[in-house]
Amino acid sequence: MDKKKVILLVSALIIAAVTAFFANSLRTGTPVPQAIALVEPAPTGPMVLVAKRALPIGTIITADAYGYQPWPEELVEEAYFIQHDGEFQTNDSDNSDNSDNSDDADASPTFANTQIDGTVVRNAITAGQPITRGSLVAPGDRGFLAAALTPGMRAVSVPVSTLTGVSGFVFPGDRIDLVLTQKVNGVEGPALNVSETIIKNLRVLATDQNANQRVDESGNTVVSKFKLVTLEATPSIAEKISVAQTIGTISLSLRALADNQSELEQALASGEISIPKGASAEEEAEILRTAVAKPTSGKSTFATGGDVSRFQRRSVPPQTPKQAKAIKEVPTVRVSRGNQTTDVPVGRR
Repeated sequence: MDKKKVILLVSALIIAAVTAFFANSLRTGTPVPQAIALVEPAPTGPMVLVAKRALPIGTIITADAYGYQPWPEELVEEAYFIQHDGEFQTNDSDNSDNSDNSDDADASPTFANTQIDGTVVRNAITAGQPITRGSLVAPGDRGFLAAALTPGMRAVSVPVSTLTGVSGFVFPGDRIDLVLTQKVNGVEGPALNVSETIIKNLRVLATDQNANQRVDESGNTVVSKFKLVTLEATPSIAEKISVAQTIGTISLSLRALADNQSELEQALASGEISIPKGASAEEEAEILRTAVAKPTSGKSTFATGGDVSRFQRRSVPPQTPKQAKAIKEVPTVRVSRGNQTTDVPVGRR
């Protein structure tokens, strides 16, 4: 056989063998190394009570505001709340207040270590930060109501009954509207019965002298009758509420939780609330939070007796000159500052 033919045949066989090898490798594929998940070490240290979200000054503590989190043993402070057998206890044994958040011994809170629901934040707490005894004020402690108030706001009490107080289904932390019902008399004909919503979005601070919800042994909320409701209002709105109590009967109208969000969206769409350009996410959240929490006393809605019954009036009855003059006059509030007393028109700052 020709030498060249032998070389060509051997080369063809080698090329065929190499091609078959690579084809077989592509068909079967190379096994992919399996990734092994690293098991994170179990957290060590005691379970410490921390804030689930940012808690500004004046926040009323509820069950959704805090939770448990493992904390390094060497970083645990004496004022932290630590979980022991499902209950909160502080890290110190003598129950002395060594928190750096307290100004003096008299200002230390007296609430039970196992119960913090209904307490009020008196020092701002960031999300994930441990909650300390010195950062909370319990009902009955000195300065509790003042701590519950938002800066710049005032506390005003309104007498209510079972009928005007939503049958006791109003609790601290709820949002309500105030409805004023009055009767306008005239010189002739029936009186005008009218009811109007005068203030919206007021926060309930306390019912009677209780600033937290009452619960039974099973943890269920107890509905109880109360005679007084303490509300959070601006100084000018507090004046209006005081005047309204002398005009007629005040009733509470409980607001839905979704009302504030709906009204906030409407205010943003209408331009009533504007967010500055370049504002950070924290600044934007603070602007929206303040807007949602702000009570309003602008243009009120009302209903007359004629809207309820065809036999009732829809308009103000004829007045005597003296009555007509009183209606046209703007209601005033007498304000005393030191030795000086002035009459301030309602609604004017």
